[in-house]
Amino acid sequence: MDMVHAKAQADPSFAAHHQEIMDYIRNPNNQMNRINDAGSPSIVVTIPVVFHVLYKNTTQNISDAQINSQLTILNNDYRKLNTDYSTVVPAPFQSFGADMEIMFCKATQTPTGATTTGITRKQVANSFVFEDNYYTSSGEPAWNQAKYLNIWIGRFSDSSLLGFAFLPSEAGQPWDGLCIGDQYFGNTGTATAPYNKGRTATHEIGHYFGLDHPWGDGNCDGDDFVADTPATSEPYFDCQSYPNNDYTCVPSASGAMYMNYMDYVPDACMAFFTSGQKAVMQATLAGPRSSLLTSNGCSSLGLDQVAAVRGIAVYPNPVSQYFMITSPFTAVDKVEVFNANGQLVKTQALTDLNNKIYIDEFQSGVYYLRIYNQGTFLKSDKVVKK
Repeated sequence: MDMVHAKAQADPSFAAHHQEIMDYIRNPNNQMNRINDAGSPSIVVTIPVVFHVLYKNTTQNISDAQINSQLTILNNDYRKLNTDYSTVVPAPFQSFGADMEIMFCKATQTPTGATTTGITRKQVANSFVFEDNYYTSSGEPAWNQAKYLNIWIGRFSDSSLLGFAFLPSEAGQPWDGLCIGDQYFGNTGTATAPYNKGRTATHEIGHYFGLDHPWGDGNCDGDDFVADTPATSEPYFDCQSYPNNDYTCVPSASGAMYMNYMDYVPDACMAFFTSGQKAVMQATLAGPRSSLLTSNGCSSLGLDQVAAVRGIAVYPNPVSQYFMITSPFTAVDKVEVFNANGQLVKTQALTDLNNKIYIDEFQSGVYYLRIYNQGTFLKSDKVVKK
């Protein structure tokens, strides 16, 4: 983020391009259009992710479990399914929280169509400087940035650096994506408190989709151009007692929104994005990162099937006993149901004679669905159990 701003100050031509892109995603008209050109706004978008692990020793060669933990955190945070929302977000801000309608999956296909786990691993030299060389041949070059979110995990030479990402104005550049220190990635393995709840990646992906910090350029000279995030003069670095107006540009009874994912508080003290931030992300997906919407990196779903997927519907919703899935344009043969903790609680095969999914024994709340045909992921959705 700061690197992009520095580049804009040093390079007038890039500064003009950067400003053009940021003006686009901050334009209310573009935010209203959202992703209508590529898919219905009610459809949850799934972004293929490839994780590049760059390690100098076995400790830094983090486990699949640590990577999977980060993926679960991202999906919970971006769908507003994180269980700490109600306890971390103060009552005056509860209504501001939004489901980003964005999910993430480990890539199952490489850019050439080969099967993959969505994880690459490479041992690098002891002299390797992660933050400078991650995307080069001495690190791991990015997969096609138009179709994949590239996340590099390694050990920074600068111990004060948790991670960084590039704004949409850098889309398609060799370095585009985000880098996270292995100690700040996921919630197990080498993840270290107080940054061991996976929120560094949540924060950095916010930048990737166009979000700025609430303090913008700082000193109340600018903000993040999001109307529902109160402007502050500088970041909050520690967990705070609510309300807090230490750095608010316009002090108020509700105080600073320091518990927003785009601030700098420890992982346990941040818990949500706002509706205004969602609008920026959706405009980014409608504009500079729209090519991600037609990626088949997570499945063999082709472009000609997009319209068919849009026809899939879940009803009734909310539900008391059971729900059904209608799909007039494509076959559906399996559904997975996850609870708010991201745990798989039900898997059911679907046929013409057996298309009712009973959840009457489940507790009230939100449940997330993944819908398939012949092993191919088609769509994610959610139901509310009364």
